[in-house]
Amino acid sequence: MRAIIFANGKLHNPAKVLSQLREDDLVIAADGGAQHCRDLDIHPALVIGDMDSISPALLADLKNQETQILVYPEDKDQTDLELALTYALRHQVDDVIFYGVLGGRLDLSLANLMLLTRSEWEPLSLVVIDEPDTAYLMRNHDTISILGNPGDIVSLIPLSEDVTDVSTQGLRWQLNHVDLPQGNTLSVSNELVGTSAQVQIGKGKMLLIHRDILTESKEV
Repeated sequence: MRAIIFANGKLHNPAKVLSQLREDDLVIAADGGAQHCRDLDIHPALVIGDMDSISPALLADLKNQETQILVYPEDKDQTDLELALTYALRHQVDDVIFYGVLGGRLDLSLANLMLLTRSEWEPLSLVVIDEPDTAYLMRNHDTISILGNPGDIVSLIPLSEDVTDVSTQGLRWQLNHVDLPQGNTLSVSNELVGTSAQVQIGKGKMLLIHRDILTESKEV
């Protein structure tokens, strides 16, 4: 099963977001992410969090529609996004796509990305979409293939101390069994030479970030 988690950050290109949703998706709103659901005219299965960023009127409306609401105290030890991800893990989800996890506060944007590195989520495939960027979390011995356009930007951001044996195909500057240390910038701003590319790693955790230059040009 696939879960779609909406957080309270910025949501770009709502029409494209809507086109990518499936009828059998488990839609979860992390607190104020429920407003994105309302704007898209979709009904979340669950709203979870301390409810400090959702309007009382929207919350009341969702309750009237018998949406499941899980309210946590404001003085809690997890962010609303972590609560949403924990719920997804406990409900037999395999893949999670996140919207609205970036934008606004820098601390929350960084915390949301670093949250993905936790070992608890290893059974899950995690993807963050923030048009025109899509970020894929890669873990030990993962291989990811992407489709795009010539000139699309592809960056590899190590999240663990070292990411070993990194190899790429279909990029302008190829990597062949290269080890990338955390903080490395060698693998930033590579480019697709055709319409597809493949990245594989040995051990470690890494973000593969693909920027669609056609979507980017439309937003300018």
